[in-house]
Amino acid sequence: MQFTSFTPAQADEVTALFRRTFSASEGENEGELIGTLAANLLATTPEDELLTFLALEDNRIQGAIVFTRFHFEHSPALAYLLSPVAVAPEAQGNGVGQALIKFGLQELAQRGVEIALTYGDPNFYGKVGFKPIAQEVIAPPLKLTYPEGWIAQSLTNAEIAPISGATRCAAALNHPEYW
Repeated sequence: MQFTSFTPAQADEVTALFRRTFSASEGENEGELIGTLAANLLATTPEDELLTFLALEDNRIQGAIVFTRFHFEHSPALAYLLSPVAVAPEAQGNGVGQALIKFGLQELAQRGVEIALTYGDPNFYGKVGFKPIAQEVIAPPLKLTYPEGWIAQSLTNAEIAPISGATRCAAALNHPEYW
């Protein structure tokens, strides 16, 4: 498995991967929702606020992960939100997702990112270092339907200190159906 950065020429293939993966696991409606989210993130997020990484096998995309800049009202801390991530159904269960997430987090750390956040299954993301974070420490940008899924990790040696004030995610993610 090879890990690499996304190029805009791969947008359609990456979007199709998200649609196919989420349709297979969660149904067609979820596949369409997450496929549309991926397409919108790739098309509308400013280039300097978007980091997307791919897992390739024989030059075929087997996994994709999208990180977008996460902004704080009262802090200059550099943070990114991981969402979404997909592994092709035929490649699942082989550690591709965890390896891709680890690769992405290493890339973020090398770029000076201090905090990685996501909203998902703590059991899955806990395997790659994410831990639950109280909404009082870092507020989510919208109301959470599953508060236990608000998780983060420091990409430095420092603990995550409370950051007051409102937060803002990428415009494509700023919709209640994703939270």
